[in-house]
Amino acid sequence: MSEIIERTVTATPACVWELWTTPEGISSWWAPEGFRTDVTTLDLQPGGELRYTMTAVAPEQIAFMEQYGMPVATESRKYFTEIDAPGRLAYRSVIDFVPDHEPYEQLTVVELSPDGDGTRIVMHVEPMHDEVWTERLLAGRANELDNLAALVARD
Repeated sequence: MSEIIERTVTATPACVWELWTTPEGISSWWAPEGFRTDVTTLDLQPGGELRYTMTAVAPEQIAFMEQYGMPVATESRKYFTEIDAPGRLAYRSVIDFVPDHEPYEQLTVVELSPDGDGTRIVMHVEPMHDEVWTERLLAGRANELDNLAALVARD
């Protein structure tokens, strides 16, 4: 059973789609405060790969990562399972960063629909292997949507 996160943002579905499916778009909003996202591979088709590096850039984030023995930069991979522009995008994230846990994949499905002058975003997020990691994932996805909403509100 998937968890659901919803937001309405002040941009068209086409604009949100562009921000979600281009290197420039992804780099402009995916990273949490104090981090930067650099897309290295984006093959937007079913079975295609998204590969990016998230790097701590703010001094307090760098210090936090170093304090806990975590790398300042980490590479992430996702594989697209559905592409239906500009309404539906699905991808499997490679979960290979959990200590003492075998790598696995986690599914996220994003649905975009017109809502007045904006776009309703509904994310269906497959749980991770336990509640703690699922809550971390949901907090990260919610932060991404907050960043996206703030970005389009500025434009």
